[in-house]
Amino acid sequence: MAGAGDRISPKTFVLVHGAWHGGWCWRDVADLLRAKGHRVFAPTLTGLGERRHLLGPDISLSTFVADVTGVIEAEELEDFILVGHSHGGAVISGVADAMPERIRALVYLDATILKNGESAFSVLPAEVVAERRRKVAEAGGIAMPVPEVTAFGVPVDHPRADWVRRRLTPHPVGSYESPLALSHPVGNGRPCTYISCTDPLYLPMEPARAYARQAGWTFIEMPTGHDAMVLEPEALAGLLEGVG
Repeated sequence: MAGAGDRISPKTFVLVHGAWHGGWCWRDVADLLRAKGHRVFAPTLTGLGERRHLLGPDISLSTFVADVTGVIEAEELEDFILVGHSHGGAVISGVADAMPERIRALVYLDATILKNGESAFSVLPAEVVAERRRKVAEAGGIAMPVPEVTAFGVPVDHPRADWVRRRLTPHPVGSYESPLALSHPVGNGRPCTYISCTDPLYLPMEPARAYARQAGWTFIEMPTGHDAMVLEPEALAGLLEGVG
């Protein structure tokens, strides 16, 4: 065990957000990690956050994978820890399939796990899919409207609730309709950790939790809501520092 005076060697993190979010949601976690000397990249996926002006009908899960691999290639990143939150779990699986040699470890933060040929809509409960598609149709057919912050485990009276509410943007439905194309098993041989947020438990991730346990991944329970990076940034930063 490391002593109190020991320093953790600097690491590089690539943090991938989930649906309706953007790179902004990692602000506090990124600040904490950078203060410890780590490098952090938190790209925003096409059509979301500050890239909302790019929202369109042709955005797919492959678009999101290309967003992240593009950052990795442009920044010439190697030996990094790749973290995916919620829908971002499907994205990091695609990235690991394409460039495993660059990745030190994968972290699925209360995240979706898709196998080859599966889409987010193919693994969600049928009633959830039907409701989301209904709302998409009412909103013009391109994006899923923004839900209330409580959907992400953020209490309405939380100090960050209004901050999150202001920044959430409609999510391109094509990334939920399109399948994930994998040529290798999920994770592609890289060490994988699953962090399950348990208070409250985000039920759509139950199949992913079961997969991670069955696959023998490192499994960590975190007593916070789904948006752990907003609710418990200090605790999450500490967990991420201990990976790899």
